[in-house]
Amino acid sequence: MVAFGLPALAQDINTGRNLAATCASCHGTQGRPRGTVMPPLAGMKSGVMLELLADYRSGRQPGTVMPQIVKGYSEAQLRAIAAYFEAQARP
Repeated sequence: MVAFGLPALAQDINTGRNLAATCASCHGTQGRPRGTVMPPLAGMKSGVMLELLADYRSGRQPGTVMPQIVKGYSEAQLRAIAAYFEAQARP
């Protein structure tokens, strides 16, 4: 019976990874930037990331492109992205 849940789990992991790929140009592959001033996303607690993203979406946190980017994702997609980055090893 456990085998039936494996494709769904793999899909969730792949969804988060695929959505998080859009973050790589600024925050680095797997959320580990190299030689930039961008903060690492790898290992960030998902709750913390979701709060930051909500602040960008609402305008409480100013930004250059993040307010526009975050508005393009559903809440479920943002949760998948946050879960993916939380699972990555910190740089």
